[in-house]
Amino acid sequence: MITMITVSLAAIVLALLAIAMAYVLGWANETFHVEIDPKIDEVNRVLPGANCGGCGYVGCLEYAEAVVNKGIEVNLCGPGGASCAQIIAEILGVDAVQSFPYRAVIHCAAGYQQRLGRNEYYGEPTCQAANLVGGVQGCTYGCLGIGDCMRSCRYDAIEIVDGLATIDYEKCIGCKACEAACPRHIISMVPFKQERMFVVACSNLDRGPEVKEVCTVGCIGCTACSRQAEKVEMKDNLPVVDYDAYESEEEFGAALAKCPRAILLSVGKPRPEDVAKVADEEVPEEIHADFKTTVDDTEWRG
Repeated sequence: MITMITVSLAAIVLALLAIAMAYVLGWANETFHVEIDPKIDEVNRVLPGANCGGCGYVGCLEYAEAVVNKGIEVNLCGPGGASCAQIIAEILGVDAVQSFPYRAVIHCAAGYQQRLGRNEYYGEPTCQAANLVGGVQGCTYGCLGIGDCMRSCRYDAIEIVDGLATIDYEKCIGCKACEAACPRHIISMVPFKQERMFVVACSNLDRGPEVKEVCTVGCIGCTACSRQAEKVEMKDNLPVVDYDAYESEEEFGAALAKCPRAILLSVGKPRPEDVAKVADEEVPEEIHADFKTTVDDTEWRG
């Protein structure tokens, strides 16, 4: 009898607690409810849902909130591209600025055989660790080829070929993960105004004689390309392409032909004729960006 009374009292207490908690939760839901602009949900549905972070925000929803509430540019979604930006602009009633998809490029064209002064590396198998070790290779600007960028890519768009990171432009969505992962900052995002773009495949800032000592394909700063193409100028011994004024890769044909070191490349999705010509070859891809190495900031001892 006592047991039954105890069980009944416990059940009644639990029921009363459940009713009380339901009341509290209902009150809290009404009191602390925050109205969400329906446009945020509309914009979020338009976005591809990749949550890649390429726009600078943690995910698509956070970017949608920033677009609606803070007036952030509508064209920051690389995977969504121009069509996505146009639809978002229509939702918000604003004009969409012309945008182009950004894709990654690697600022080095040297495979293992082209790198002089290269030594075997037995340390931690990451570019971050190898970059702190002197003598891994003569060029302190070139790709280390250990694959930090490849491992950072969620879309399997990077492969290490002969010690050199190469981009698969059929898969690259411009998420910027590889750019952040590279300790030598030789990867940058470039607006692909066409499916193939003219790029500069070297990041060595040294003068010609020093470059020749460490690489057989590195830029020697001869200025031949800048004399042949008005949209190429020399900065710190390297050619730089003016992508704001860029119209077509055909503009750089003469510059490409004059380059004595073959560091000027046309990269992107291969055309049918390109596939036929180089069916058995891997095409490296690069361009110019913020060329800085962590070696520059390292205090050496020993």
